[in-house]
Amino acid sequence: MKTIGVLTSGGDAPGMNAAIRAVVRTGIYNEIKIMGIKQGYNGLINGDIEEMELSSVADIIHRGGTVLRSARCEEFKTEEGRNKALTVLKVFGIEGLVVIGGDGSFMGAKKLSEAGIPTIGIPGTIDNDLGYTDYTIGFDTAVNTVLDAISKIRDTSTSHGRANIIEVMGRDCGDIALYAGLAGGAESVIVPEEDFDVDEVCKRLIQGKNRGKLHSIIMLAEGVGNAYELGKTIQEKTGIETRCTVLGHIQRGGSPSAFDRLLASRMGARAVELLLEGKSGRVIGAKKNELFDMDIDEALDVKKEFDKKAYELTKILSI
Repeated sequence: MKTIGVLTSGGDAPGMNAAIRAVVRTGIYNEIKIMGIKQGYNGLINGDIEEMELSSVADIIHRGGTVLRSARCEEFKTEEGRNKALTVLKVFGIEGLVVIGGDGSFMGAKKLSEAGIPTIGIPGTIDNDLGYTDYTIGFDTAVNTVLDAISKIRDTSTSHGRANIIEVMGRDCGDIALYAGLAGGAESVIVPEEDFDVDEVCKRLIQGKNRGKLHSIIMLAEGVGNAYELGKTIQEKTGIETRCTVLGHIQRGGSPSAFDRLLASRMGARAVELLLEGKSGRVIGAKKNELFDMDIDEALDVKKEFDKKAYELTKILSI
């Protein structure tokens, strides 16, 4: 194998640049040409591709986002679109591909692998919603970003004696809300994996106020409901002034944490090694701080397990 391509797809995640850097430098170390594909599968179809040198990835390990940029591509979901992509890969002499992204990106990698293009997937998504791996690139940074917001919101909530609902990303997976809530001392954590009773949330707020607590934090994953509607209900039921903060895309940005930089660097290097070993249709994951690779079909079939022990601990520690 003489030429490998690398792309980032779907939502960006802090640490993607560290993974790109590792792919490029590990490839060049092994005398492999690395082609950077811009704007994900959209760039692959349109031939938005250029060779990457050592200098192409200088000073990017600390940067959030992705220097290759990212996009969602409906055309790639069609057979015609994938055929265009295969033609472009042939034109540029790309013999193997590294795809950095989430489950949708992996589905695209699977299709290319089935078409005969050796492809390796690296999990890059802040939601941490891929069940086969303990952690995805970007999750740790997103949690720390939310923690910083909790600390700032707590200051102003304490000054005014308010409750504050903090809505974070996570349509189907509540890991950001759960771990940020646990680490940030939230009174209630509301996630899509568990039913919640608004009266129980109100009870906790009233109990806290009665013992002299000056503020309360409620973590809400976006997949559960609207923060403003919930805040209105809580204020009507408790009489406690309740404000809402929707963090939105601030969770995607920022300099990646040391954990995400290390994870991404290790995974990027391993992806190149797997291609050089003749592997294809594999994804890289981490379990107990050790990297492994598995079949992409098997990985996509692994159901995400919710950490119920951590969820119960949030209730215990918020009494």
